[in-house]
Amino acid sequence: MARVELRGVTKAFGLVRAVQKADITFEEGSFTTLLGPSGCGKTTILRMISGLESPTSGDILIGDQRVNEIPIHKRNLGLVFQNYALFPHKTIAENIAFGLKYRSVEKSEMQERVKNALEVVRLPGVEDRYPAQLSGGQQQRIALARAIVIEPSVLLLDEPLSALDANLREEMRVELTAIQHRIGVTTIFVTHDQSEALAMSDRIIVMSAGNVEQVGTPREVYNAPRSEFVANFLGAANILQGEVVDSGPDGVAVDNEVFGTFPVSNGDLDGLRPGDPVRVVMRAEKVKLSRAPHGDGMAAAGQGSVEAVDYQGQVVRYFIRSGECQLQVIDMIEDRPFAVDEQVFVGVRGVDCSIVRS
Repeated sequence: MARVELRGVTKAFGLVRAVQKADITFEEGSFTTLLGPSGCGKTTILRMISGLESPTSGDILIGDQRVNEIPIHKRNLGLVFQNYALFPHKTIAENIAFGLKYRSVEKSEMQERVKNALEVVRLPGVEDRYPAQLSGGQQQRIALARAIVIEPSVLLLDEPLSALDANLREEMRVELTAIQHRIGVTTIFVTHDQSEALAMSDRIIVMSAGNVEQVGTPREVYNAPRSEFVANFLGAANILQGEVVDSGPDGVAVDNEVFGTFPVSNGDLDGLRPGDPVRVVMRAEKVKLSRAPHGDGMAAAGQGSVEAVDYQGQVVRYFIRSGECQLQVIDMIEDRPFAVDEQVFVGVRGVDCSIVRS
């Protein structure tokens, strides 16, 4: 295991800055996800850590060693790409052992390490098969076995689940997380899929346009986003305009046209004073609908009408119109779902709201 650090790292391609002065630490033994839309710089960071790209400025450290000029084959890294990059003409054993050939490993030890790697990924006994004889999920596991058989200091995963169908992706993200916990290797995972990041990570680094927007645990970045970008990128969010009417050590009171005045104790609260305009994030699944006024449990309450209904199987997404504001509400299917044009009461708890800045 090794700690990985980026210190003021910038990567420019001509006039385009793919990564801008990134200061990031990937803790030893952690599973950290670089999350963001296409073109945000997450894969560029992975490629710089691996040695496939060189930073324009700044330093990259693996352990205590600066690795900017060290070639990829001397960094002791395991890499898994989204297309697996298996050799179709080589057996599974030959594919997995490929990296060991260049490490002067004895044949008997090589065979033992290949066998152990297959045990780790739960595919024992397939050494003599070829990639075309395995399913997509099995090929993904072989690519992972090839990466871990060299006993890397750091494991780099570039969207390794993107080629799988939805059900297999869910299965493999559980498997991948379990494997990482068993071997304990420092893992850096790149994805644009929010559900993957939230389900698998110890920490998430949310990126946009080459910049780090927020770093935190899945719970922190989801429940307390620090920017509108993070709020919108992770899940369905309502972002309402409001004004601070009171502030104190435990949070602020915000006035909004739909919900009136209510307390907010989460988010970017530093320096807020009465009269300051703010934006309040309310996650769609945290907003509650009812046919009768809400009780005392709700810090904020309003009224509206159902504008549209989006049935999604186990849950339903409602679009609620209240004056000039449209709200999204995600709720479990009940015996009598709300119907279009039905009048409803809308409520949310103060602990489920968060302040963001533009």
